Amino acid sequence: MTVRSRPLSPHIQIYRWTITMTMSIAHRATGIALYAGTALLVLWLGAAAISQQALNPVNDLFGSWFGQLVLFAYSWAILHHMLGGIRHFIWDVIIGMEPGKREALAWANLVGSIVLALLVWTIFVWVG
Repeated sequence: MTVRSRPLSPHIQIYRWTITMTMSIAHRATGIALYAGTALLVLWLGAAAISQQALNPVNDLFGSWFGQLVLFAYSWAILHHMLGGIRHFIWDVIIGMEPGKREALAWANLVGSIVLALLVWTIFVWVG
């Protein structure tokens, strides 16, 4: 008896990679990343609630180049996930489901999240 090796369901071997697939995966990934970022927020709030001595090392970490990079990625993840949620809400009310509009919304999700993250950080740096 010979067993054939074949996918049990449609798989990436069958489908061509699209921007909507990529943004769907990115939406899930940013949702997961938000848990880690929220843990960092809890660390900062907890340290602030304990004492200035507990807060200083956390501020030093977040103020380092690596901490700033992590905070930028966290803010991008928040914005990307928010825009992805709006995109899904738009699709839920059956708007923008045509092939060209689906891709346009997916690209808008990506470009919008990058532009908004850069804008927010530019304002923070300029004001701060």
